[in-house]
Amino acid sequence: MITGVSAGVGRRLGAALYDTLLLVAMLVILTTILVIGVLRVEITPQTVGAWAYLYRAGLLAIIVAYFLINWIRSGQTLGMRAWRLRAVTAAGKPLNFKNAAIRLAWAALAWAPAGLGVLWVFLDRDHLAVQDRLSNTRIVHLTSA
Repeated sequence: MITGVSAGVGRRLGAALYDTLLLVAMLVILTTILVIGVLRVEITPQTVGAWAYLYRAGLLAIIVAYFLINWIRSGQTLGMRAWRLRAVTAAGKPLNFKNAAIRLAWAALAWAPAGLGVLWVFLDRDHLAVQDRLSNTRIVHLTSA
């Protein structure tokens, strides 16, 4: 069982910024590989065609895999490690695939309207974001032992 206090907004946003920078780098690498190494054509609406959908699916797959793999494996993304945060179930146990997938789906919806679902932490008595409540998980700030 993992113990810690619920993470505040500052730490969550700091971790999100770190993760965003890493994800942007990974997406740029995929784009570069596809444009330079695979497609080798001038990119215009006429030449892209169905590749655009495959490309978008690849971008989405990288983002989803990044969070699911990290949350299932260690409960922490790179940004969460830097800010000493961990995703756990409400009972303090590590996330399994189902927990992580449900959390990711709710997190996508919570971030969509200008991050309002995350800012809910300010109003919640237990300092939980919308995705925490709806997925029955939480982000804890790990305390030094």
